Amino acid sequence: MSAASTETSTPLPTAGSRVFFQAAPGVGCVGSVPITGDDPVQKKQGKVTVKYDRKELRKRLVLEEWIIEQLSELYDCEEEEMPEVEIDIDDLLEVNSDDERASKLQESLIDCYKPTEDFVRELLGRIRGMRKLSAPTKKGL
Repeated sequence: MSAASTETSTPLPTAGSRVFFQAAPGVGCVGSVPITGDDPVQKKQGKVTVKYDRKELRKRLVLEEWIIEQLSELYDCEEEEMPEVEIDIDDLLEVNSDDERASKLQESLIDCYKPTEDFVRELLGRIRGMRKLSAPTKKGL
């Protein structure tokens, strides 16, 4: 943290709220008007972002793109025309055995007229070793 920021003991903001930062007197952005001590409390609006494990997010994105591609082949249609098929990776990762996971996947693909065994086997292989996405941890605070 920089010397210009201050910590408070206020509760964390809710999802829709804004966060304001107060700069120390005389501290401003390059090219901005200098902040004087005569100004009332200067508030700068900022957004708070949360850091997730980027590597895990990237793996998840690649897997989801692969799933969409495979479902397009299984249902012989584009993504927009595909029937509503819900495959929740986190839900699958909570299940302890591959047999239970395969059963859940087969239930999701019940309307598919093509054989789904290869897709299920490949998907189970791809999620092996993945972690469930959980709430991010705070780093460096």
